[in-house]
Amino acid sequence: MRARFFRGVASIVFATGLTVSGGAGLGAVHVAMAASGQPQAIELQPVQLSPHAWYFMGDSSMASAANQGFMSNAGFVVTPEGVVVFDTLGTPALGAAMLDAIAKVTDQPVKRVLVSHYHADHFYGMQAFKDAGIEIWAHTNGQGYLNSEVAEERLAQRRADLAPWVDENTRLERADRWLDFADGGEFTFTLGGMTFRVIDVSGAHSDDDIMLFFDDEKVLFAGDLYFSGRIPFVADADSKAWLAALDRIFEVDPVVVVPGHGPASRDVEKDISLTRDYLLYLRQEMGAAADEMVDFDEAYHATDWSQFERHPAFEDANRINAYGQYLQMERELLADR
Repeated sequence: MRARFFRGVASIVFATGLTVSGGAGLGAVHVAMAASGQPQAIELQPVQLSPHAWYFMGDSSMASAANQGFMSNAGFVVTPEGVVVFDTLGTPALGAAMLDAIAKVTDQPVKRVLVSHYHADHFYGMQAFKDAGIEIWAHTNGQGYLNSEVAEERLAQRRADLAPWVDENTRLERADRWLDFADGGEFTFTLGGMTFRVIDVSGAHSDDDIMLFFDDEKVLFAGDLYFSGRIPFVADADSKAWLAALDRIFEVDPVVVVPGHGPASRDVEKDISLTRDYLLYLRQEMGAAADEMVDFDEAYHATDWSQFERHPAFEDANRINAYGQYLQMERELLADR
């Protein structure tokens, strides 16, 4: 299990979804605060993608108290026999708000949740679903994260930075079914006569990535395999494996793709280009610096970042990403030699 954090680059950085001060507006979310300053309720407004599929789109900035930790996406599909949910957002309050919003769309109960990966902004809302007795599925590699010191340190950091949205009552929930993909890179299940494919892309953005494809309406929930309209959080992810995994998106030929962050895409080739181009550029520039044994700070300041610096999350994530990929390219060069 790779513990993705760096000391001396940006204090302590763990998995995707950095917590920073400040933050932009929330988009489709309403928050009521009691006189005590404690949150009363969050109201989410899902966006319809197709006759049976919907998603919630988070803010484009990093997680903060200002945006209540709502900076990632989640989605759901309504079938005649129940609802399938993909990801649960970044706080228990957001998970509860998802359940409330889904109940306004359909009378069908939520039957199953699939977790794209165990990064805080995608699974802390799981607590509300577990409390409701809903079955959770996740990649087996997620157990490595939950059993690590990084998971506990990350929770402590979120309790401090995202209070009251993450507090002493927030729990790190385990899946009810761990998916091991022993028979290949995907498997199929049906609910209410509708077909879903769970696709293993682990080792790209994280050790436990999965995607969910809703075959009937060609809707793909891609998790953090790509970020739409903003700089991805890369850190020390295996960028070579990530680039190869992007091809899995096109293999299923989706009509619409929901990324882990940013708006849903109906022009996937165009919208995925930012993630792909950014990964390639990190590998090119940091790889050259590592090969020539140029000090990271010198290499970073000498690199022309102008094609990416206008995108959201650049200021928060770029230096951390560059440092992580500098180390990644060093490892690759050593392995090649």
